[in-house]
Amino acid sequence: MLAATIIHAGEMLDVNSGKVLSEQTIIIEGSQITTVAEGYHAGNLEDAIVDLRNAFVMPGLLDMHVHIITETAPEARLRRFTDDPGDYAYRSIPHASRTLMAGFTTVRDLGSSYGLAQSMRDAIAAGRLIGPRIYAAGKSLATSGGHADPTNGVNAERRGDPGPTEGVINSAEDGRKAVRTRYKEGSDLIKITATGGVLSQAKSAENPQFTIPEIEAIVATAKDYGFKVAAHAHGAEGMRRAVVAGVDSIEHGTLMNEEVMRLMKKKGTWLVPTISAGMYVADKAKVEGFFSELVRPKAAAIGPMSKATFAKAYESGVKIAFGTDTGVPPHGENWREFVYMVDAGMPAVESLVAATKSAALLLGAYDQLGSIEAGKFADIVAFPRSPLLDIAVMGEVLFVMKEGDIYKLNGRPLMH
Repeated sequence: MLAATIIHAGEMLDVNSGKVLSEQTIIIEGSQITTVAEGYHAGNLEDAIVDLRNAFVMPGLLDMHVHIITETAPEARLRRFTDDPGDYAYRSIPHASRTLMAGFTTVRDLGSSYGLAQSMRDAIAAGRLIGPRIYAAGKSLATSGGHADPTNGVNAERRGDPGPTEGVINSAEDGRKAVRTRYKEGSDLIKITATGGVLSQAKSAENPQFTIPEIEAIVATAKDYGFKVAAHAHGAEGMRRAVVAGVDSIEHGTLMNEEVMRLMKKKGTWLVPTISAGMYVADKAKVEGFFSELVRPKAAAIGPMSKATFAKAYESGVKIAFGTDTGVPPHGENWREFVYMVDAGMPAVESLVAATKSAALLLGAYDQLGSIEAGKFADIVAFPRSPLLDIAVMGEVLFVMKEGDIYKLNGRPLMH
C-alpha cells in the first residue's frame, strides 16, 4: 500500500453547507482525496502527517478570469512590436508560480496569443513548470475593430484584415470557423468580446460589437465541441445580446442594468465580476503616461463602477463566480478580489464559495474540483486565521496542495 498524506485541519470549510467544521482529518492518496472524517486520525506509520490544527483549511481557489501570459505595464503596448512569442513565454513563467503560491490551484485563461496559454497549461500538467491548472480560451474572438482585434492601434501598413484564424469575425459563418480554429489550436473554451473594452486602442468601452445571430452561431458551434462560452462585456446592450444568445458567463458586467440581471437569472448565466481590474485601472488612470490617451479616459470612467454594479447584481440574485482579470492587476494579487466583494456587501463565506464550488460549477468541473470531498482532486489551501473574521487573511497563504503535491508549507514555497 502506498503511503498517504494525512491533513489534520483545525477548521475546514464545507462549501456545500457553508459551515466551518472543526477537527477534521483529510486523507490523500496520490492525487485524490480518499477520506474526510471527524476528529484527528493518526493513519499508518509510513503516512505523512500535515499539522494544520491551528489553521483554516479550504478547497484550492479557482479564478475564472486571468491572462496568465501578460501583465499590464506602460511599456506593454510597445512590446507588441518588439517582443517575440518566446519573450512573452519566458516572462510569464513567474506569473504561474505566483498564482499558485497565492492559493489559486485552477484558473481560466481568457485570452492569449500564439497558443502560449495552452503551452503553459501543458507544461504545468506535465510537471515542467509550477503553476495552477489552466483552462485556456486561446485567442479571444472579436469583430473588426472590436476589443480583441489584434490590429487595433497599429498603422495602416500593419493593420491588414484579420479573419477567423486570427480571432476576428464579421458573420455567423466566420464565427463557426473561429470556434473550430480554437478547437484546432487546443483551446478548452471560447471567449468573445461582446462589447468594447477599456484597454483596447479603440474609442468605446461599451458599444455592442456582435449581432445576436453571430453569437448564436458561436454558442451553437461551441456546444458541438464541448466548449463553454465566456463573454467580455461592459455595456448593457452587448450583455443583453450575449445572454439572449446563450453564453455561459458575462465577464465584468460593469454597466449591467436590471433588464440584463433579469435575463441572466432566467437563463442561469453567471457573472464573473473582476472588480480587481476595475479598481486597478481606475487607480492607474491617475498616473500620467501609464495608459495611452485613448485608454486613459475609459479607465477613469469605467473602472470605478465595477464594485457598485457587483453589489447590485449580488443583491438581485445573479449567480456569481470568482474572477479577477489578473494580468491587468499583478499576478499573485488575485486575493484582493475577496476584499472588494466583501466590501460591496457579499458575506465572506459566500465570497469563498464563489471561488470554490461556484467557480467549479461554471467551469463544468465540480465532479473533480471546488470542494474537499472523497474522490476529488486533492487541491487544498490553508490560512493562519479564519477569513470569515478577517477577509484580508486571504492574502496570507500558509499551505498549498495541488493534486496531492505540497507546494507551500508554513507559508514558504517548497522546491520541486
